[in-house]
Amino acid sequence: MGIDFQGRVAIVTGAGGGLGRQHALALAKRGAKVLVNDLGGAVDGSGGTVTAAQAVVDEIRAAGGEALANGASVTDFAAVEAMVQQAIDAWGRVDILVNNAGILRDKSFAKMDMADFRLVVDVHLMGAAHCCKAVWPHMVAQQYGRIVMTTSSTGLYGNFGQANYGAAKLAQVGLMQTLSIEGAKNNIRVNALAPTAATRMTEDLFPKDMLDALRPESVVPAMLVLAHESAPTRTVLCAGGGSFEAAHITLTQGIHLGTGADVPEQLAARLAEVTERAGEQVPQSGAAQGTSEIGKAMAARA
Repeated sequence: MGIDFQGRVAIVTGAGGGLGRQHALALAKRGAKVLVNDLGGAVDGSGGTVTAAQAVVDEIRAAGGEALANGASVTDFAAVEAMVQQAIDAWGRVDILVNNAGILRDKSFAKMDMADFRLVVDVHLMGAAHCCKAVWPHMVAQQYGRIVMTTSSTGLYGNFGQANYGAAKLAQVGLMQTLSIEGAKNNIRVNALAPTAATRMTEDLFPKDMLDALRPESVVPAMLVLAHESAPTRTVLCAGGGSFEAAHITLTQGIHLGTGADVPEQLAARLAEVTERAGEQVPQSGAAQGTSEIGKAMAARA
């Protein structure tokens, strides 16, 4: 059973080059109608022209697919709403949203200008939120939706010089966690992809032979699985160079110490028990942490 997108409509943001372009081409090749969004700016988010998006549309059409170009900045909610309406007007529905648009303004936190922090969060986090918000009512109405966030190993695990980017990227996982819970009853599945790929945004970070191994094409299978009808939900898939992993935010078993005056000292002395990973779990929602803590408190009282 092949992974097929016949009759599906997809919006891919930041699809004028790099990973987004590969996403758009792959979805189109497997039958999806694709709205190719790209502001067409520089890596740092400056400038803008729709030519990058149009070039990808031309490529899809030349291969016999259906596509439209859009030059909206994901930071502009009205423009994002118009982008979604463009897809609805053309094709009557939106099934898939791939939130891929992003910029970099790398600097160590000590030297970082807060305007550069805010702009990166604005593009990655608010951009994804704007796109999700704009497609959400349509997905609810049709009782079907697949949303793919683009997170990053920087968000999950940190990276020198990328405090702004890391904060914005892990925030997308937080958005995914709640949207997957809220979307479940309407068959809207929301997942996140953490790609390792050589694109315009990362070409300065890796040596040449490594860049060849990390072609953006090798990340695409993970996106296709997360965007498909058979997708999981609330999953963080990592992909790069042909390897695939899942990242989890886990909760350890922990210990109950009560509320006595010496709890700070007890906690300091027994911190290794609290952080011990044997038997850790992945809670199904944030409420599960509270339930676990209340359960331990009640058991201690009994």
